Amino acid sequence: MTSSTAERWKGLALMVGAGLCWSTGGILVRSTDLQDPWEIVLWRSAFMVIFVAAWLAVLSRGRVVAKVAAAGMPGVLSGLALAAMFFFFILSLTRTTVANTLVLMSTGPFFAALAGRLFLGERVPVRTWLAIAIALTGIALMFAEGLGAGRIAGNLLALCVPVAFAFNIVVLRRHRSTVDLVPAVMLAGIFSIAVAIPLAWPLAPTARDLVVLGTMGVFQLGAGCVLMTMASRYLTAGEIGLLALLETILGPLWVWLGIGERPSDLALVGGLIVVGALAANSVAGMRGRAAASAVPTTSS
Repeated sequence: MTSSTAERWKGLALMVGAGLCWSTGGILVRSTDLQDPWEIVLWRSAFMVIFVAAWLAVLSRGRVVAKVAAAGMPGVLSGLALAAMFFFFILSLTRTTVANTLVLMSTGPFFAALAGRLFLGERVPVRTWLAIAIALTGIALMFAEGLGAGRIAGNLLALCVPVAFAFNIVVLRRHRSTVDLVPAVMLAGIFSIAVAIPLAWPLAPTARDLVVLGTMGVFQLGAGCVLMTMASRYLTAGEIGLLALLETILGPLWVWLGIGERPSDLALVGGLIVVGALAANSVAGMRGRAAASAVPTTSS
């Protein structure tokens, strides 16, 4: 096995691990007795900040502040966008099914493509426009299901996650700066805590709640983001996006098997349409890049 092949397999394993971590978010939220979503955000973010700070301390030999400062203003803006994603994720999960939340969240690449076209002038391939049109059909079916089940607010909140994701992408590209994701995640946790404390007070977690929320902060969010950061060294953006769909596929499955939360038939059909459009677009993009790189160039 060549070194490049070994590195790619390493990246695939890391990204699969990230997807597995992220996929536990829904079942963990359903496993806590806390009813206040702001308190869930608070404790989840607090445990995540502790984990990420420890990770940064190991990587930078204790120079955590310097590592965070190196992210600069793009890192701060990225942290704000990530914090918004944290809020919308938890608020959505408390108002709709896990399946609806994760499927609607997974449309992030489409929103990023649209934002890049509108604010950065980046070209959107025809295949992506087609995939967006197909995905919109699936989203419409999910919202039609939400009207009858009283989940329309949760679905709208879930759609705010990819909007915040797209804002994050535009900020990073406009500043033309490579921002380390790990410090940005830590900043996002700090911002989340600052906003959630007054809204969540008084705090009333049980010991069991703290165990569940600690698992969310350390394993589901912190470890998932660290693994994705490591995987990004070896995989293309398209491969990362495709493997991130593991969260969308496995998350509702854990909740279905664990506590019997089954999406409606209409929501299932809509979700399959969205995930299928995302997967097809990602695979087509990777094949296009592979074909372009295989074309021999002539020397002048």
